Amino acid sequence: MDSTAEELASLVEFVVTPLVDHPDEVDLSLVSEDGRVQIEVRVDPSDAGKVIGRQGRVIKSIRTLVRAAASRKGVQAEVELVD
Repeated sequence: MDSTAEELASLVEFVVTPLVDHPDEVDLSLVSEDGRVQIEVRVDPSDAGKVIGRQGRVIKSIRTLVRAAASRKGVQAEVELVD
């Protein structure tokens, strides 16, 4: 796993952890290959709505933030909330 992928995962964790009621349940899975980074976020089921937000605004904002940070590093990144 390269440092760029780890930095992006840290960014996601930094943003998601304060949003949830069970911060110890935040779990990130990371796949990095060929200049693409996929970050899967798992949270407590009762916290999923807080991460998604109204009409998906919060998760959309997280994805935008991560894509912007990734583009500065020259990679593509995706964030998925996994049940």
